[in-house]
Amino acid sequence: MEIAVILAGGVGTRLYPASSADRPKQFLSFDESGRSLLSRTVERVEKIVDTVYVLTRPEYADQIPEHAPHATVLTEPEGKDTGPALVYAAHRIHEREDDPVLLCVPSDHHVDRSFASIAERALRVARETDQLVTLGIEPTRAATEYGYIKPGEDHGEYYDVAGFYEKPDPGAAARYIYNDFYWNAGVFSWTPTSLLEEARETELAPLVAALDVGEEQRGFAAIDSVSIDYAILEETDEIAMVPAEMTWDDLGSWDALQRVHETDEDGNVTTGDVLTIDAEDCVIAADETSHISAVGVSNLTIAAYDGRVLVVPNTDTQRVRDVVEQLRE
Repeated sequence: MEIAVILAGGVGTRLYPASSADRPKQFLSFDESGRSLLSRTVERVEKIVDTVYVLTRPEYADQIPEHAPHATVLTEPEGKDTGPALVYAAHRIHEREDDPVLLCVPSDHHVDRSFASIAERALRVARETDQLVTLGIEPTRAATEYGYIKPGEDHGEYYDVAGFYEKPDPGAAARYIYNDFYWNAGVFSWTPTSLLEEARETELAPLVAALDVGEEQRGFAAIDSVSIDYAILEETDEIAMVPAEMTWDDLGSWDALQRVHETDEDGNVTTGDVLTIDAEDCVIAADETSHISAVGVSNLTIAAYDGRVLVVPNTDTQRVRDVVEQLRE
């Protein structure tokens, strides 16, 4: 059985002030259709797999059916990044389903139609090789906000992974592109058995042991927050990469809207009640209670939601998470 696991437990700090703990990014819409990022992701994967699970936090569980009415909701005890989340999902699905292979996808990606055939290949490779499979996106720019994957031996449908490289500086990103590295998209495929076997040899072992005896709360309490990349993928030899030549973007930050949405004649992307006069290359977003007038400005992101306003140069949108951290303090 082929099963999609959609990760929908994050808040989306880089999309502040649109996203918040009360209104996380997976429930937001940034296009004219009005469909949320989660709804669009569900629609995309339903055509590929037999069934869909949505993994989220307890505080968001009641909202999931509105966006994914036919999905099964899995609620992780607490948010501790993708490592514990994906191990928990694999364990629960292994208990419930017969001979599953999983396609694990974030809820905030933008892809084109070729995603379906690439995802099907990843599922097939995971099933046939019993390896952990990651998608590698062919880069279109020297991005510094993504990790990179160095491909190893070519096996036709997939590569061995020769190395993972964390988010680089601009110079390193340019070198990675020159050397034919791929973006690490955070899209994975594996059987639950394969993932759990690897997890037992890592810092996530206490979680797996606790899940085996039905004590999930104790398991989560015993581990720290950690990404699946750090905890397992960068530590195992049983890892393959399926290359993906397709249009792809992570809609986790404001600058992504300028890459995936149509702009006006001055290069602006706007949503909500927005007026621009002599404004160029801006991303401007307002909620239903706000109005924004932008006059004589360029290369800015301006967002107004819930009485909070963000103004940041387009080149610094990754620093929005710093704003959220300081506000929390």
